[in-house]
Order: sequence, then structure tokens, then C-alpha cells
Amino acid sequence: MHTLLLLLPDLALIATGAALARGMRWSAGFWAHLEKLVYYVLFPPLLFTAIVRQRIDAAQAAPFALGVFGVLLLGIALGALGKRLFDLDARRFSSAVQCAFRFNSYVALAVSQRLGGDAGVALCAVMVAVAVPTGNLAAVWFMARGSSAGVLRSLARNPLVIATVLGLIALWLDLRLPEPLSAYLSRLGAAAIALGLIAVGAGLEPSGARGDDGFARYAIAVKLLAMPLAAWTVSQALHLPPLDTQVLVLFGAVPSASSCYVLATNMGGDGPYVARLVTATTVLSAVTLPLWLSWVT
Repeated sequence: MHTLLLLLPDLALIATGAALARGMRWSAGFWAHLEKLVYYVLFPPLLFTAIVRQRIDAAQAAPFALGVFGVLLLGIALGALGKRLFDLDARRFSSAVQCAFRFNSYVALAVSQRLGGDAGVALCAVMVAVAVPTGNLAAVWFMARGSSAGVLRSLARNPLVIATVLGLIALWLDLRLPEPLSAYLSRLGAAAIALGLIAVGAGLEPSGARGDDGFARYAIAVKLLAMPLAAWTVSQALHLPPLDTQVLVLFGAVPSASSCYVLATNMGGDGPYVARLVTATTVLSAVTLPLWLSWVT
């Protein structure tokens, strides 16, 4: 019950976004601009300031980063296994397999902050640095073999990755931000959590795509059950501290990234089927995520 109450404000913000998107009838362009504002302007300062304030030690963060990488590789492997287990159209599989392993960074950042404050966000920044490039490359590899050069360029311009790298460089150089700049970045970051979760709710798109229910259930089970279980197992094997364990399990348990739909549609994939999986993992995680965190908290 304690964990559910901890997550209730974040779940309420997602529900608020869904209600606003359907009740206010604002244009799709409004929500697209809101998501860009959060992604490019608000979240990077949150990551950067959390790293600088927390003073992450690379040696201490290495086991956690290794855990993130291992859990992600398992999710990718299990997702790929789905092609052998289910008779699925190649286009639909290549579009939807990413839903088994890519994670919603908005939800992860919000819950990380609630679990551990700046320390939780700093761990989430390490998670982003490891999982975003790896997960994006894997997703594109499934959709278009041999076309990763463009993705590498886009990753080099990814604002979350850039913010994380700059934060780590600032730590290495032992830079101290002037107070006015620190306050400015903190205020930008403070707006990221609420607006990011509202954008997640607004992006929920129950789809009319039908068929291939077996693979849909399998991909959802990998994302919401197998990956968090693997995260807990890995955390025990690596003897991670309590907060590291919680954030690693959180990484496994958060829903699929809403950008899975964007990637699928932009690369000629089955967008409606992907939207169905993203929406399903987001809705079901309202039940599974509190249960996983209750287990490890």
C-alpha cells in the first residue's frame, strides 16, 4: 500500500494527460509540441543537475550500469525469441519487438525521483546513458538491418544522452555551477516531471489493430514480468545497494517507450499494432509497477 501511495501522484498525472487529451480536444500539434518541450528543454537540465549535485562516482556506478546493460540484453534476446515462438508477419514483428525492451524514460525519471530524490535521478541518468543508445540501436536493427548510420547520428544529438555526458564531464572536471545558473536549471528540471507524465497520458492510443494476440501478450509479459524479475536477480548477483536495486527493478518494470510508435511509423512499420502494445504496457504497469517496487522496497 505504501508503494501504491508513493506512485499515486504520478499515476494521477498520467490519467490527467489522458483526460485532457480526450476532454479538451486540443490539437495533436499541441501535444507534439509539449512532448518536444519536455524532451529537449526540460528533462536534460533535470539529468544534468542531478548528476552534478549527487557527484556520481564512476567506480560505484559501474555495477549498476552493468546491471542495466545485462537486463536490457535479456529483454532484446527474449523479444527476438518471439519470432520463433509465434507465426507473425515480418513487418509487424520488426515494429513491435521493441516494445519488449525499450523503456519509458518519463515514467522512469519520475519514479526514480520519488524513490531517491537527486540520488535516484542520478542513477536514472546512468540508466539512460546505457539503455537509450543500446535500445534504440537494437530497435532500428530489427526494423532495417544495416541502416544504423543514421541512428548513430541521431543518438549523438539525443538531448538526454548529451545531458548525461555533460554531467559526467562536469563531475570529472569538478566544475561547480554558479548559483543563478544552478537555480535556473533546477527550475527547468522541476517542470519536467509533471509535464512529462501528462504527455505520457495524452499519448495513450488504444488501437484498432487486431490479430497476433499471442505475441502481444508475450511482449507485454517480457516487458512487465521477465525484465523486472531479471533486474532483481541481477541486483542480487551484483550485491547492489538498496536504492540501486530499486531503480534497476524500476528500469525493468516501467512500460514501453511511447517513442516506439514514432519509430515504427517513421520507418514504415505497423504503427497501430505498436500503439496497442505501448498503451497496454502503460495501463497494466499501473498494477505491476507498484507490486514490483513493494517487493524490493
